[in-house]
Amino acid sequence: MILFEKVRYQNFLSAGNVWTEIDLNRSPNTLIVGENGAGKSTVLDALCFCLFGKPFRKINKPQLVNSVNEKGALVEVEFTIGKIFYKVVRGIKPASFEIYANDQLVNQTASVRDYQDYLENTILKLNYTSFTQIVILGSSTFIPFMQLPANQRREIIEDLLDIKIFTVMNLLLKEKTQENKVFINDCKYEIDIYEEKLKVHLQYIKDIKTKNDERLNSIKAEIVKSESSISELNKFIEQKNENIQTLQGKITDQDSVKNKLDEIKKLESKFETKIRKFKKEIAFYGENDNCPTCLQVLSEDLKKENINNGKSKISEIEEAMSQLESELTKNNERLLDIYEINEEISLFLEDITDKNNQISSINRYVKKLNADLQTESTDTGSLKDENKKVRELKDAIEEQEKRREEFVNEKAVLDVAGELLKDKGIKTQIVRQYIPVMNKLINKYLASMEFFVNFELNENFEEVIKSRHRDEFSYTSFSEGEKARLNIALLLTWRAIAKMKNSVHTNLLILDEVFDSSLDEVGVESLTKIFHEFNDGTNLFIISHRGDVLQDKFRSVIKFEKVKNFSRIAA
Repeated sequence: MILFEKVRYQNFLSAGNVWTEIDLNRSPNTLIVGENGAGKSTVLDALCFCLFGKPFRKINKPQLVNSVNEKGALVEVEFTIGKIFYKVVRGIKPASFEIYANDQLVNQTASVRDYQDYLENTILKLNYTSFTQIVILGSSTFIPFMQLPANQRREIIEDLLDIKIFTVMNLLLKEKTQENKVFINDCKYEIDIYEEKLKVHLQYIKDIKTKNDERLNSIKAEIVKSESSISELNKFIEQKNENIQTLQGKITDQDSVKNKLDEIKKLESKFETKIRKFKKEIAFYGENDNCPTCLQVLSEDLKKENINNGKSKISEIEEAMSQLESELTKNNERLLDIYEINEEISLFLEDITDKNNQISSINRYVKKLNADLQTESTDTGSLKDENKKVRELKDAIEEQEKRREEFVNEKAVLDVAGELLKDKGIKTQIVRQYIPVMNKLINKYLASMEFFVNFELNENFEEVIKSRHRDEFSYTSFSEGEKARLNIALLLTWRAIAKMKNSVHTNLLILDEVFDSSLDEVGVESLTKIFHEFNDGTNLFIISHRGDVLQDKFRSVIKFEKVKNFSRIAA
């Protein structure tokens, strides 16, 4: 409960540089009277200005400063909530706005709006509209509940039922839902980026593997090709060796032919030596008649016999040599054949040597290819790096998927909460429970003021008004006096509901000039009777011109007067 205790002001509207102070908790009912312009309604503007930054009546903020002093407008309101004593101070020229809790200044935020929100939402727990529906009923600028738009009606009822928290929760939920949506989209965006990167890396790995496979296949193909070449070369060598063996089989007599030729040459040499010897002897016997050694005479017969014998020997030798020549020719011809065969064998051997060299070269090439193959097979450095990146990307995607799943699950919860916090959700269920109570109270207060109609509000806070004869009426179809009764009945109902909920219940009720024009004598009597029946600690203030008629109906009276253009409370 908000227990208002004091309001004091100076240099505010018609009040001068001297404090005007009203004790708001001094009497169950107080009448405030005074002439027009004496400043009796200033208390309403002071309360509203101090608590909400704007006056009750339609007055521009600069006009709130006393027009004579033109500065130093200051308003203070003191109240207690629970065990905490609050004082709110607000001024103009210079501008000021301070909130004290148990005489300690509440930390001021950088924004006046945030400071005001703290006062309304955390401390008072009601705004200007609710305050002027529950605490103040005026005849000048007051907008009756029935003339408010549906959203403001709902706002007042939510304050009364202390369910505005659901509206705040709904606003917070919308922020949370939007934040959740952003998180889900961010996760999806991150997943898309990671998946695109993963796709690039996988394609890169595929390309590397393809190139490696192509390289390996190329090396293997080269090895196969080289081994095939070696096989062909070996076959060629094998064939040449077979040819050589065949040719070598044809020259197995090579050594014997050579030996024969050597023997023939030796014999020829011997035969030539013998022929020379015999020719020398023939020449000796033909040229000499005496022996040069012994000087004996050589007989003609001896000479003839030796010459003939020599010639005969030479003929024999020459015949033998002729046979040797034939044998020599034959063996030379054979040796020539052997040389030709050996030449052919040499060519085959050269071919074999050349092919063996080719095989050696190819074997070295194959060895190198096998080394390259081993290197290509084992050198996976770049692939290892890429596979590591792929694992990291997959882990990142999995993590983002988990986060996204958490946010999606959170969204499901938020959606359920959103359904509950909609106007047609939990708030409607609560309002639905209180609507019959509200309607009962409204009709009770209307009956107490001798206004016999059946008034009902529905869940959308739309009214249905019927007479005893069940004729339907609207608020605008009633007279001003009847409207005043409805407004008062609603005001008293809201206060009763607030007390019932202990939400925005206060000890203060101010009625400005409601007795002066709209209510007839029956209405005044009925309303006065209702007010005197208050026993809940309510402090009622009635502002009226009709002090002569109403004065004896109130326990205390405050009279305002104007002296030298300044309002003050009369002594």
